[in-house]
Amino acid sequence: MTQHQRLLIIDFGSQVTQLIARRLRELNVYCEIRPYQNVSDAILAEMAPRAVILSGGPDSVTREGSPRAPDGLWSMGVPVLGICYGQQVMIAQLGGAVEGGHHAEYGRAFVSPAEGHREDSIFAGLFGEGGREQVWMSHGDRVTRLAPGFEVIGTSPNAPFAMIADETRHFYGVQFHPEVHHTPNGRLMLENFLRLAGFSGDWTMASYRDEAIRKIREQVGDKRVICGLSGGVDSSVAAVLIHEAIGDQLTCVFVDHGLLRLNEAEEVVAMFRDNYNIPLIHADEADLFIGALEGVSDPEVKRKTIGKLFIDVFQREAARIDGAEFLAQGTLYPDVIESVSFSGGPSVTIKSHHNVGGLPEKMGLKLVEPLRELFKDEVRALGRELGLPEQFIGRHPFPGPGLAIRCPGEITRDKLDILRKADAVFIDQIRKHGLYDEIWQAFVAILPVRTVGVMGDGRTYDYACALRAVTSVDGMTADYYPFTHQFLGETATRIINEVKGINRCTYDITSKPPGTIEWE
Repeated sequence: MTQHQRLLIIDFGSQVTQLIARRLRELNVYCEIRPYQNVSDAILAEMAPRAVILSGGPDSVTREGSPRAPDGLWSMGVPVLGICYGQQVMIAQLGGAVEGGHHAEYGRAFVSPAEGHREDSIFAGLFGEGGREQVWMSHGDRVTRLAPGFEVIGTSPNAPFAMIADETRHFYGVQFHPEVHHTPNGRLMLENFLRLAGFSGDWTMASYRDEAIRKIREQVGDKRVICGLSGGVDSSVAAVLIHEAIGDQLTCVFVDHGLLRLNEAEEVVAMFRDNYNIPLIHADEADLFIGALEGVSDPEVKRKTIGKLFIDVFQREAARIDGAEFLAQGTLYPDVIESVSFSGGPSVTIKSHHNVGGLPEKMGLKLVEPLRELFKDEVRALGRELGLPEQFIGRHPFPGPGLAIRCPGEITRDKLDILRKADAVFIDQIRKHGLYDEIWQAFVAILPVRTVGVMGDGRTYDYACALRAVTSVDGMTADYYPFTHQFLGETATRIINEVKGINRCTYDITSKPPGTIEWE
């Protein structure tokens, strides 16, 4: 996205570096994350960023050989913000001192203004009511002597230089993490930094859409593109964007493995073939997949069976498309970041969890990845820009193996049918109560156990099911959604009354970690 004003984030290994980028993107600023060992003076000159942020990290600046920023950074004449380890790196490289150990601060802390502190620059608007600022700390080392040109702005009990500034060079440092939710005025600080660096906020989905269409046309020319369509948000947005760029040169292949939710296959076909008029091959292979899975109980065997069959079917259908030279994938920016080894440099292999896995190598196709610079929330925004229905854009994530991993134990057609109906009732309940958008993911798992029940005057011996609903930001951690007992009772009653084959409901209140979101 070279047409945009750019900010570079040099990553020293913090677990929350992606949060920095997300916050900046929310402020309509394009930024890129690069591991510190992949940023040289030449890269800096090539990128020509308008500003640079140095992330936190797990290492100690006091250790010989610990990560550093490129020496050329300090003479570029652009604003630099160092966060936690980034602050310590800045001070160490510019002539100050950092001391290791015995200075730990973790979690909520409060920074007080230093005597005679400045009211302008990136700290403008802080230290309001109460005269101190709540922040989120996570450090063991601390700055003990400022580099020439810096002054102290704020202090905390274990960080005498918690906020520092060199206004002449526009270098700033904070010992805490402004990017996290627990630093309430962190967004204000980042806004001030961007304003000082002269960013105009030119990163919008409208501009991204136009540029992405241009890039797709330049890359593809008059050749044909195949897109593996799963029905999920990422592949769907990619398909609609590519179709807008090259029209009928795109063909989507929808491999229907029979493990989708109630009426989902029909909805996908109707949306893309009928509504968007996109050439679509609907490979209905439910019998093939379910036949291969019947009686299988091991989760890994399920996944591997589904993955192998998916590739076989996709290759067979794609081979019927004459002249295809490109394969479209819904790769997102977090996948790109995570495919870079922090200690070993960039990796050419994108993680295997994509819908089309290792297909580019197997089929000799070149990749088209129009979403690879976007976070998930930006993909949804792009989908809205492209006119996809809100009900579709806001859908909860759905795993590639589908209902197979929500059916612990052996898979049978009967269990899958029961599961589909129960899941549809649960989601209907969530929507009716206006809770769908508050929840990251919700589903039913059918358990490999039958229980005795009484319905009417008769004895039943049917399956038990577990309801699962979690809140999350990125799926890496999650907590269960706190439904009321009234909601749970009402939902259990509906499922048991409306779904033949289930006579008992439970609610899973396990967080991640220690559990996972899915059951398998």
